[in-house]
Amino acid sequence: MRRPGTIVWREIEDALERDLTEGVFAPGAKMPVENDLAAKFGVNRHTVRRALASLKERGLISIEPGRGVFAKGPVLSYPVSRRTRFSESIGHISKFVRGQMLRSWHLAAPEKIAADLDIPVGSSLVAIDDLRTVDGHPLSLSTHYFPLPRFADLPVLFAETSSVTRALSMLGVDDYERRLTRVHARGATLDEASTLHCDSGAPVLVVESVNVDLDGKPIEFGYSRSVGEALEMVFDNRNETSSQGTK
Repeated sequence: MRRPGTIVWREIEDALERDLTEGVFAPGAKMPVENDLAAKFGVNRHTVRRALASLKERGLISIEPGRGVFAKGPVLSYPVSRRTRFSESIGHISKFVRGQMLRSWHLAAPEKIAADLDIPVGSSLVAIDDLRTVDGHPLSLSTHYFPLPRFADLPVLFAETSSVTRALSMLGVDDYERRLTRVHARGATLDEASTLHCDSGAPVLVVESVNVDLDGKPIEFGYSRSVGEALEMVFDNRNETSSQGTK
């Protein structure tokens, strides 16, 4: 029975929000389609669509064209310090953090990357694209650039270990530090939206980073794109002396 004076779509929104907060739909779970929800609540699809749109605006669900409606989890905090490592930073929330190499290639260093890596423009680099997932859901798409010939075997080692840190260790870099982090936001491209399972133009958090070995020599330029509504970057000086573990 509906409450007098209550807008119907808001009642549906409230009911679905209760299901989300009570765990009826776990983060990442696919929710019923519009037709099923319309039948359940005895309304038309337009009314259901309005309720879903409001839930999406509030960040409680994601609507992926051609795939459906999905429950969303909490925003993940990613601490940034001199010893930032992705898997340990996110892994305290879930043990199901995965890295997957999508491709690797060689290129000549463009001006910006060459400047950050302290190498001449046109120097040879090896690059990998790496998709990071949490509990099976895409979170971050990263491109890593490494100077050649020192890191020629890194793509093979990363494919075996799913870890930049472990691959670097196997190449003689037992530890490294973050020298530089740049952060800005923009809309997702079509390719990024397809890979990260978000809407084209949805906010993505872009992070550029430079890591150096313990002699201060740059070893990696990173360029990551993360689902903006799922991740927050935390810059906390108290983390400067702590170890963050494996990337």
